[in-house]
Amino acid sequence: MRAAFCTSPGTFELRDLPRPELRPGQVLVRVRSCGICGSDLDWFAGPFPPPAVCPGHEIAGEVAEVNGEVGEVGIGDRVAVEPLVVCGRCPACQAGDYQICKGIEFLGVSRDGGFAEYVAVPRERVYPIPPELDFAVGGLAEPAAVCVHGVRLGGVASGDRVLVLGAGTIGLLSVMAAGTAGAVEVAITARHPHQAEMARRIGATRVFPTNPEGDRARAEFLRESPPDVVLETVGGGGETLNDAIQSVRPGGTVVLLGIFPSRPPCDALSLVVKEVRLVGSLTYGRCDGRTDFEFALQMMASTAPVLRNLVTHRFTLEGIREAFETASDKKRGAIKVAVTP
Repeated sequence: MRAAFCTSPGTFELRDLPRPELRPGQVLVRVRSCGICGSDLDWFAGPFPPPAVCPGHEIAGEVAEVNGEVGEVGIGDRVAVEPLVVCGRCPACQAGDYQICKGIEFLGVSRDGGFAEYVAVPRERVYPIPPELDFAVGGLAEPAAVCVHGVRLGGVASGDRVLVLGAGTIGLLSVMAAGTAGAVEVAITARHPHQAEMARRIGATRVFPTNPEGDRARAEFLRESPPDVVLETVGGGGETLNDAIQSVRPGGTVVLLGIFPSRPPCDALSLVVKEVRLVGSLTYGRCDGRTDFEFALQMMASTAPVLRNLVTHRFTLEGIREAFETASDKKRGAIKVAVTP
C-alpha cells in the first residue's frame, strides 16, 4: 500500500509499505477519505515536530478485513474511525473517560494513521456511516465528536446562550453541536467571509466578523446579555483565552477546544472574581452508555446537505502537500480539506 509521511516541516514522502497485519480484535479499513485537522497544520509548518508515523486521524473508509469476531461489522461496510487505542481496563476507561487513559495512543500520532490506503483499527473504534453521508463528510465525525464532547463538558442545555470563538471546522461544528444541545442563541466570531457565510448556513444566530465593525457589534451583544458558555476553538498564540474569560457571564463556563502550543496569557483575576468555570476538552469519550462519536454521527445524518459544504477541497494522496498548503491558507476559501488515498 501507499502511505504518506511528513519527513520535515512542509515536506511529504510517499512510501510503499506492506498492508498492516491485524492483531486479534482489529479491523483493516480501506481509507476512502482522511481530513486535515488544524492540529495537523501545527506540525506541517511548526511549532510541533512531525509524527514519526503515517499521520491522519479524521478517517472514513470501508472494512476490508476483520480479525476475530465480526459482530456488527462486515466486509465492505462504510465506517468512520474513532482514532484512539486505549487499555479499556483502567478507572478512566471504565468510567467512559477513555480519552484520558494513561496508556492512550492516537492513530496518526503514535500509531500509523489515515494518510494511507489502509489502516488497522480496534474493532470497537469503527462506527457505521449513515447512508446520507459520503466518505469525505463521514470523516467529519471525528471533529464533530470533539465538538459534541466539548459541548457536553460545558453543560450546554436547553435555553442557553453560547458564544463560539473561531469559525474553523471545530468552531462551525460547535455551532451545530450547541444548537443540537438546545442552545437558543449560538453566536460565533469569523475571520474570513467564507467562514461567516458557512456559520450562518450551519445555524449560527449571530456572526461577528473580526474587524472593527464586528468587534463593536460583539461588544454590544456581550453588554446586553453575556453568554452562559463560551467555546474557545482557536488556540495558537493569541489572546482568545482571555477573550473567552472576559466574554462569559459571571458564573458561566469556558471550554477550551483550541490547542495552545505555548502558555497563553490568562486573566486569573477575572476568572476568580467572576467565578468562571474553566474546562479543558481533549477529544471524545462515553457518557450514559453512549459515545460522543455515536451522537456526532446521528447529528450529522440529520444535517447532511449542509455538511457537504464544509468539505471545500479534495485531493489525492499524490497531492497531499498541496492539500496541506491549501488547508493552511484560509484565503483560498478552505474550511475542511480531505485527502483520498
